[in-house]
Amino acid sequence: MLIYIIIVIVTAVIAALLYAIAPGKHRDYSDFRGLMYAHRGLHQPGVPENSMRAFELAVEGGYGVELDVQFTKDHKIVVFHDANLKRMCGVDKRVRDLTYEELKQYRLAGTDQTIPLFEDVLKTLGKTTLICEIKNHNGNRNNRLCRETFELLEGYEGKYCIESFSPFLVAWFRNNHPEVIRGQLSCSMHDEGSLGYIARLALSQLFINCISRPDFIAYRHTDYRQPGFALCAKLYRPLLIAWTARGDKEQAESFKRFDAVIFELQM
Repeated sequence: MLIYIIIVIVTAVIAALLYAIAPGKHRDYSDFRGLMYAHRGLHQPGVPENSMRAFELAVEGGYGVELDVQFTKDHKIVVFHDANLKRMCGVDKRVRDLTYEELKQYRLAGTDQTIPLFEDVLKTLGKTTLICEIKNHNGNRNNRLCRETFELLEGYEGKYCIESFSPFLVAWFRNNHPEVIRGQLSCSMHDEGSLGYIARLALSQLFINCISRPDFIAYRHTDYRQPGFALCAKLYRPLLIAWTARGDKEQAESFKRFDAVIFELQM
């Protein structure tokens, strides 16, 4: 009798895990497959990441673009990766604590480039295929950021999709605009000290897919051996996007395992 109970329990656990990592239903991903996306624009020495010049160079090079959006204090959507300005602007202040007018006084990496508005970047990108990462610096369930990002993307001329590390931000699009191609960002999370063990496990092994039911998985290219990712890729075959491959060798290796690659130039 005990053996049957164990079999039932093991079967139930396996079924629950397979349910948890399952992505959404298959759709037409051809607009996003096979492309190279410039990570935060085609940045390089003298051209900072997520700057207007980096996006101009990506467009000139014929690449797709990946970028990051978040709110300022006065709810302007800006394109900037970090929660804090310290790395890119040299001041220890958070984006969410400053108005856009206050942000405009700071320069990116010692250049003449400033933090751009998302709406201005969209105009510069034209018809470039876009991956828009919605940052969770304003909260893991900031519906307003999702809604206003979508409103700007509605008028975009090019093809676009959204992604986030927060399954709740991705789920907003699942629930409110399921027509938008959405992606779950993740990686091994072993070095993410701000999260507890359970959260790291759920994110790295894609158990949070049951919340977001993503169309694609954007995963760190070196972490492809993680069991949850490998199983999801093998069983369900969603669109797979690698981040962030640097240089020709990493890009070539990534295309062996992924359908598209977010890349940076090798410095």
